[in-house]
Amino acid sequence: MTTMTEASVREFKMPDVGEGLTEAEILKWYVQPGDTVTDGQVVCEVETAKAAVELPIPYDGVVRELRFPEGTTVDVGTPIITVDVSGGAAPAEAAPAAEAPAAAGPAPQEEAPSVGSGRQPVLVGYGVATTSTKRRPRKGPETPAGAAPAAPAAQALQSELNGHGGAPAAVDRPRPLAKPPVRKLAKDLGVDLAAVTPTGPEGIITREDVHAAAAPQQAPAPVEPAAPAPAARPAAVVPAAVSYDGARETRVPVKGVRKATAQAMVGSAFTAPHVTEFVTVDVTRTMKLVDELKQDKDLQGLRVNPLLLIAKALLVAVKRNPGINASWDEAAQEIVLKHYVNLGIAAATPRGLIVPNIKDAHDKTLPQLAEALGELVATAREGKTSPAAMQGGTLTITNVGVFGVDTGTPILNPGESAILAVGAIKLQPWVHKGKVKPRQVTTLALSFDHRLVDGELGSKVLADVAAVLEQPKRLITWA
Repeated sequence: MTTMTEASVREFKMPDVGEGLTEAEILKWYVQPGDTVTDGQVVCEVETAKAAVELPIPYDGVVRELRFPEGTTVDVGTPIITVDVSGGAAPAEAAPAAEAPAAAGPAPQEEAPSVGSGRQPVLVGYGVATTSTKRRPRKGPETPAGAAPAAPAAQALQSELNGHGGAPAAVDRPRPLAKPPVRKLAKDLGVDLAAVTPTGPEGIITREDVHAAAAPQQAPAPVEPAAPAPAARPAAVVPAAVSYDGARETRVPVKGVRKATAQAMVGSAFTAPHVTEFVTVDVTRTMKLVDELKQDKDLQGLRVNPLLLIAKALLVAVKRNPGINASWDEAAQEIVLKHYVNLGIAAATPRGLIVPNIKDAHDKTLPQLAEALGELVATAREGKTSPAAMQGGTLTITNVGVFGVDTGTPILNPGESAILAVGAIKLQPWVHKGKVKPRQVTTLALSFDHRLVDGELGSKVLADVAAVLEQPKRLITWA
């Protein structure tokens, strides 16, 4: 029987993958005791209140113990897997405990939580809410005698990004600051993080930094068949058909995305004074343009549908009425005008409704917007939307028409001032050029925060969106 020494054991702790979340549920283990793992290898999938995320482990070794079974909700900072790294050198940032001053016993858990900023999604639309979440402070490494103490913030940041506690990286080559999903992306793209120039706060390497570093070195290559995806975990939803032969009730645990959605929906509904306006519009010309664009060579292979032009119409309306793209700062009693548009698109997934957003949508051409929409929807349906993709939204579109619904009164994403609901596009009798003719018609609904958007501004935005969809040539004349 092999005995593990304290120096050879590494405990990988549940990292904070959602910037302020306090717990995550283990959905699936991809390794078992006795398996060999390498730095950057995905060992499990977890679900937070925002999304499902794959966790890569930050060192090489052999799995000795899985601390929790699948389906267990674990606090951030709790060890979830034990690895024996005796077969290879331990990474500098995970220095053996034997090198630290001896302790009389395990340090008591700190009870006083600090308050951080978290963001949670809401329903029928509905993005993420800014709320107060509690986070247990992490205990930093002790400073060796005679050495200058490192900045506490830098130590905490390094520990958090490494995904586990431990001493900071060696002085001669500190480990690049990057969260586990970004490390996995870098490994998949063959990018050396040490050679990447970080643009994130406090020197953190972002996904965009990795893509930028990978772009020059990537050349077109044959597309290889994708490896079969792991079996999806059944979503906790009420069955569509309920048998009355057995139990009279079914209870479904409310957790993860659904729990956060419910909490944020209530918070939004009772914080911001909602006003909803409606307009019914003839979109026959827009539907014809969609058919024409599907044949355009510049859009071949991209997702071209009515939602693409609706999104573009909203962006045009925002450009003409910039006051709609704002947020309310309760603490400062200020209206914050946004000079960029991160356009949220509500997407139904097995884990619930989420709202990833297209960053800087206002700067994108129609082909770029089509590409971004396609990637956003595909990623959401696969359940791979990252927490970062759901943060920072400024406006949202929810397409209830795909369910055959005529319209709705959508709830605002906390922190946003407006949300546009698009109803089903149906062939209806319509007065056109003095005669009743069958036309493609839809109903739009715009909900807005009446603290910072008055009736005039809200009406102008909705009218502009309708006008563009009725006469899509305004995408050119008004742009």
